[in-house]
Amino acid sequence: MAEVLKGKLVADHIKERIRANIERLSKENLFPTLAIVRLGSNPGDISYEKSIIKNCDSVGIKSKVIEKDENITTEELSNLIEELNEDNSISGILVFRPLPKHIDEEVIRNKISPMKDVDCMHPLNLERIFEGDMSGFAPCTPKAAMEVLKYYKIPIEGKNVAVVNRSMVVGKPLAMMLLKDNATVTVCHSRTKDLHEVTNKADIVVVALGKAKFFDEKYFNEKSVVIDVGVSLDENGKISGDVDYDKVEPIVDKITPVPGGVGSVTTSILLNQVVLACEKSKDR
Repeated sequence: MAEVLKGKLVADHIKERIRANIERLSKENLFPTLAIVRLGSNPGDISYEKSIIKNCDSVGIKSKVIEKDENITTEELSNLIEELNEDNSISGILVFRPLPKHIDEEVIRNKISPMKDVDCMHPLNLERIFEGDMSGFAPCTPKAAMEVLKYYKIPIEGKNVAVVNRSMVVGKPLAMMLLKDNATVTVCHSRTKDLHEVTNKADIVVVALGKAKFFDEKYFNEKSVVIDVGVSLDENGKISGDVDYDKVEPIVDKITPVPGGVGSVTTSILLNQVVLACEKSKDR
């Protein structure tokens, strides 16, 4: 039976650090504030928004929601972002994605100030990660996966890690973070030949295909550390990860659950980056 790597313990640890930093910043009259930009009234976005606000309140971060019609033009959204860039009371900006199809996301990604880009949209922040600079903002999901590994003291240096995702949101930045910690990384995807052979030989496997229960026991071995980033609905309409948990958990060494794993840590990473943005504002 595997050791279950629960995300709540990691998230609580990060939040303790956040509260301490907020208390320190308040003595300098600096108050971390997150601007949330939501287009339209998608129920999923609204639910996520409520969760973020609740988490902000729990650590003492202020939040401000800017709701706009989903038919907003690229120019209008760009102007709004510029206003938030110039607002000194705003530490970080979070724009809910995916954006409506008529919005030019490239324009928005480049408009947001790199100093307030807590969701790591701006190419400059992504570029820093690919240059090995991990001191700034990072995409929250891969950063959360790294925090889980480090909290549970899972060795990374010298380990073979298979990352099953090649997106700029998860797989590629995660590969850079792992390389920074001296792992040997294989980036895989849905078209990787004999995928099960690659993952079965790895010490650590991070999966993010978005296919419920896709990975069964043949993809892992008794020493596998399994980090499941995937979130989707299974055939019964229940939230599931990419891993068939009931089949895999009994045979591997360590595994993150879904829900209750990496996703539980992601919001804490976002909050921490709001505090970091507030800290950096002293230099502006």
